[in-house]
Amino acid sequence: MTSRILSLIATLALAISSMHAQVDTTNPFVGSWKLIAADKLLPDGTRVADYGAQPHGMAIFTADGHMMIEVFRDVRGKFAGNDRAKGTFDEYKDAALSSSCSFGTYSVDPTTSKVTMKIDRSTFPNYDDTTQVRAYELKGDILSWRVPARPDGSIPITVLRRIAQ
Repeated sequence: MTSRILSLIATLALAISSMHAQVDTTNPFVGSWKLIAADKLLPDGTRVADYGAQPHGMAIFTADGHMMIEVFRDVRGKFAGNDRAKGTFDEYKDAALSSSCSFGTYSVDPTTSKVTMKIDRSTFPNYDDTTQVRAYELKGDILSWRVPARPDGSIPITVLRRIAQ
């Protein structure tokens, strides 16, 4: 009986050791993040809210290199008919412009403070199947990056706070 218990303990210790070995401690992005700001930098240098004063969203970055990012305006219009398939032009336009979401894979280079995002799909179809390299800044549990400039010259800035590792 004692050898059976020792064998069980050894198996459990090996499993726990294996789980800890899978965590990439060099990747500062791993975890869940809450959106705390979604701003834009205007060509004149002014920084303004892009998705309202209190935008909603989150990002999840897994240890095996997958990511999901969701950004929503703080106030969003409802469809009057309560049917997403029968919205008006303005309802569809507002729904499209009040969110920015994407998922795919990513890799981080902490030495250059760059993150490479390979976007599989996005609410902005032009980002589908693209690769974007973004400079990031990480101060404690606050992570931010700048998205490529829009045609009007404004630069979206995403700011997140870590909520879980």
